[in-house]
Amino acid sequence: MASFSTWCRYIAHKLEYSVSLSLKGYQGGQLSKTAARDTIWKNLMQGKLTYLHWNKGQEMAPTIGDQGGTLLVRKIPLADPATVFVGDVVVVREPESLGSYLVRRLAATEGYEMVSADEKDEPFVLEKDQCWLLADNETLKPKDANDSRTFGPVPMTNIVGRVIYCLRTAVDHGPVQNSPYSMRKDRPVLEVELDVDEMAKNHKA
Repeated sequence: MASFSTWCRYIAHKLEYSVSLSLKGYQGGQLSKTAARDTIWKNLMQGKLTYLHWNKGQEMAPTIGDQGGTLLVRKIPLADPATVFVGDVVVVREPESLGSYLVRRLAATEGYEMVSADEKDEPFVLEKDQCWLLADNETLKPKDANDSRTFGPVPMTNIVGRVIYCLRTAVDHGPVQNSPYSMRKDRPVLEVELDVDEMAKNHKA
């Protein structure tokens, strides 16, 4: 059972998430002030900070198994360099397929200079709100990895969550290696919301 200090940090994260989500809706014209306040209260009292996501394919092996895995994903309503960090495994809206999602590792964010291994390609700097995503499986060719080496930079706003736990099989599961800061930040969320039995029940392999 989570300690009192863990619960305090968890509630602080829920409040931060609820405010961010309401602010996003209010600034986008989707929520009135009253509805925004109601959304904060509803998410704080009833909402969860995570959801389950099934990922298939070899692109993220060995982090996620060759046969895929059931992932516990922390929701991120407003992705920017202050909420997701280089080294994080993220769920992102696929840039070339409407309604589909990819799981990739965040390799660079705005301001990073990108230098290609191919001397014919000119170096470039990632612009504001851009990020660079890579597959973990180093045995795949770039065209098979389906990452930024193929489709280029992606808007940070395409990121919808950070993967914090992976269940490959009923006996092979554990926390996902993200940036050190994210792992510290996500620890109370993981302690409170992780339910391995529920993940196993929803596992598709």
